[in-house]
Amino acid sequence: MRASLMWTISDFPAYSMLSGWSTAGKLACPYCMENSDAFSLSKGGKTSWFDNYRKFLLMEHPFRRNKKAFRKGQTFLKGAPPIRSGVEILELIENYGFKKVTEIDADGINAQISKNCHCGWKKRSIFWDLPYWKTNLIRHNLDVMHIEKNLFDNIFNTIMNVEGKTKDNAKSREDLKEFCSRPELHRNETTNKFPKACYSLEKDAKEALCKWLKELRFPDGYASNMGRCVDMKKHKLFGMKSHDCHVFMQRLIPIAFHELLPGNVWQALTEISIFFKNLTSTVITKEDMEHLEKDIPIILCRLERIFPPSFFDSMEHLSIHLAYESMIADPVQYRWMYPFES
Repeated sequence: MRASLMWTISDFPAYSMLSGWSTAGKLACPYCMENSDAFSLSKGGKTSWFDNYRKFLLMEHPFRRNKKAFRKGQTFLKGAPPIRSGVEILELIENYGFKKVTEIDADGINAQISKNCHCGWKKRSIFWDLPYWKTNLIRHNLDVMHIEKNLFDNIFNTIMNVEGKTKDNAKSREDLKEFCSRPELHRNETTNKFPKACYSLEKDAKEALCKWLKELRFPDGYASNMGRCVDMKKHKLFGMKSHDCHVFMQRLIPIAFHELLPGNVWQALTEISIFFKNLTSTVITKEDMEHLEKDIPIILCRLERIFPPSFFDSMEHLSIHLAYESMIADPVQYRWMYPFES
């Protein structure tokens, strides 16, 4: 019997081990590569992917010329980075001189090359030995399950202002003052406190949401009992499985926050919810994915107009490439981690 490897399915850290591309830092995106516009937050110290989506918009889109809603004083005139073929990537790796980890002194040589070239590659994957690997359009799948879960966690914890998990804290407000033009969120010099943001719920709204979740029931086999995950005292969720986040993201966000958040915030959250719902449909068409590929940069830009730069990590950014992968490789139900982590 003979078998061939079609592609790999893994979470993002394992993506790095399998592909040889580092999935940490400013060059974490395996599609944008060195064309990434990620930067380090001076106060928070973490890498932010804020204002990384305007380059994917149509050239005539008004967001490209907006100097106030995104990074202050900046416009975006360049286009989206080109997607490199497997042939181009293999040629690049061979020109750098990266070695497979099975070769002698590979670790030291690869580390030195990666440091000198300032690139995201850290080794030559053994999969390049397969004669057909360089012609594959998709070699390593981005895992929709973990991307969706991480995005949901960021949204819910920030809206509920969960201590230690929210993306809206004192350091993020200081970074927002540096990179964005939103004076209404700056520290009040008189009280020395930060004003409440439009995307953060009041205490009574948090209690109402938690009570609603506590009493929520689903049909048998549709989802687990989310009531067990609700902490009524701290107004947060705990012990949420990936599938629980999947159901909340796609089915509950438009309902849960409809009467609790301002219209512009609710609309942006509903759009990202519908995006993942359509993306994970069991039946898709090329036209559907082309529409999603055009819509997702607009949706992410709308989120950027609301949330601070600290909100946007590599998981939010990877959403921009999910529709492209579905257009090439068909429905995500055959390419995500649920069958292996259930």
